[in-house]
Amino acid sequence: MTDKSSDWRSLAASQDSVAYGPQRIVCLTEEPTEWLYLLGQERRIVGISGYTVRPPRAREEKPKVSAYLSAKIDKIVDLRPDCVIGFSDLQADIASQLVKKGIQVTIFNQRSVAEIFSMMYQLAAMVGQAGRGMALIQAMQQRLLAIEQAASALKRRPRVFFEEWHDPHISCIAWVSELVGIAGGDDCFPELAKEPMGKDRIIADGLEIVRRAPDIIFGSWCGKKFRPELVAARPGWENVPAIKNKQLFEIKSSEILQPGPAALTDGVEKLHRIVMDWSMAHG
Repeated sequence: MTDKSSDWRSLAASQDSVAYGPQRIVCLTEEPTEWLYLLGQERRIVGISGYTVRPPRAREEKPKVSAYLSAKIDKIVDLRPDCVIGFSDLQADIASQLVKKGIQVTIFNQRSVAEIFSMMYQLAAMVGQAGRGMALIQAMQQRLLAIEQAASALKRRPRVFFEEWHDPHISCIAWVSELVGIAGGDDCFPELAKEPMGKDRIIADGLEIVRRAPDIIFGSWCGKKFRPELVAARPGWENVPAIKNKQLFEIKSSEILQPGPAALTDGVEKLHRIVMDWSMAHG
């Protein structure tokens, strides 16, 4: 017998767009979870990533069924999802296992600010919330434009090194580099930002970072606490402007390294605030 929620006859009789789209969603990363909560569609979520911290209530309300590179496949199957949402080729193996068990999987691969907005709109449409999603997206876009306009008035833009990992040094991915620019800084390694894989953004020679003389160093060590004192103690780094002027800051990975709402709101706001403070002192 077909489940009533997926019966086309009941959908045809319904005037409620919420009746359409997946009703039981497992989110393998944090950003779709945060976005579905913002859309008011958290009831659809039946499983989340163990790394989820946004929104905080999700950890209390939803079972944790995955890490980043691994997942509890049997537990996901038991949840009877009608859609599993993941991110990037790094979760291809998880997706393959689920597809082989007959589960629908949607893998997004957003790597830029524009692609993040595209992902958010697509997911909103999937759950019958295209209008609400677009309203939220446009509000975020307007705020980014306002930040960018404020930053355009800076007399001097700081050179920024954003470190995703420390051993080896890994520079930031595209959406982070873009947000640094919107916030008013200039990424020291823009040529690496276009590389989607972390292994291709490795800076083998740490002294190359020194030579590019960043004015501000941001650290977001993929869930590990950033240690400014360890960065300041690196051999040969003592004359880096950011270290001489004590301009080393942590941006939590949950706020900037998840390609979803957090990066476009809290993440860029923190980048912008620090850049503007630097400008007042050094501009």
